Amino acid sequence: MATSLRQTIFAGLALPLLLASALAQVASTDVINSIKNPEQIAILRWYNINQTTLFTVGTSPTGVAFDGASIWVANSGDNNVTKLRASDGGVLGTFGVGTSPRGVAFDGANIWVANAGSNNVTKLRASDGAVLGTFSVGSSPVCLAFDGANLWVTNSFSNNVTKLRASDGAVLGTFSVTTSPGGVAFDGTNIWVSSYAVSNNVTKLRASDGKVLAILNLSGFQNGLAFDGENMWVADGQNDTVTKLRASNGEVLGTFGVGQALDPGGLVFDGANIWVANGDGFESKLRASDGKLLGLFYVGNCPGYEAFDGANVWVSSSCSNTVTKL
Repeated sequence: MATSLRQTIFAGLALPLLLASALAQVASTDVINSIKNPEQIAILRWYNINQTTLFTVGTSPTGVAFDGASIWVANSGDNNVTKLRASDGGVLGTFGVGTSPRGVAFDGANIWVANAGSNNVTKLRASDGAVLGTFSVGSSPVCLAFDGANLWVTNSFSNNVTKLRASDGAVLGTFSVTTSPGGVAFDGTNIWVSSYAVSNNVTKLRASDGKVLAILNLSGFQNGLAFDGENMWVADGQNDTVTKLRASNGEVLGTFGVGQALDPGGLVFDGANIWVANGDGFESKLRASDGKLLGLFYVGNCPGYEAFDGANVWVSSSCSNTVTKL
């Protein structure tokens, strides 16, 4: 009996030692290039299905916007937008817009949709989706930003941006920017426009009158933009990085990788972190203070546009016909 007891005690002591040794080997070899912690196996933190919720929308979803209660998604293949209840993803309506809708923005009362195929912008009442107007802009409008009073629209084939008064859609100006403008963001005072091809730069415009304040030359193809309250973040789809610029003077504060993901596009700020939609299907989470990679999450095929609802990040995946809630 004494021998059996000694064997039981030895086995009880050896098992934790063997487990610790195995974890140490895994941590030092198999996952040396991973952001995942092998010690989290015990709490099943690698089980990614618990981290996301997918909702089916229309064909080839692109732009996403939050109106304070609901998520709006532009379905570029169906020429309409889907309104989802942010709390549970329930479909609240589907509303027709122009041809090949892309970017979506909320002005505090209404939803604006850039229609790349019909060279116009549709204004919808957020409460019920009623069309309040359709306004002509430049050629192939793709993204929008609201500055508190006006909508700014990037016209990718016209190499300019259009400024529309939100109250009535009147055109207040058209301003030349970089070649193939794509992303657009407002920093509280100025409008920033990225170029996703050829010119590889970002243009900073004064929102009051559209005057060009700076043209910042960066490397690679610049895609999405996001403002974190102090700095502007730009996605570089060619070099698989994001660049952090000081909004006041355009100084480059850092360039950060997006992990093992590829082709970063859309960006959104959640109050503490920058989320990056990568074309290969993964979402990267970076700490805004220092660019540290905090996580990498699968969200569907061809993610591109994003929105933050105050608690969750929503990502459209154009090849999966879904929107993911993180």
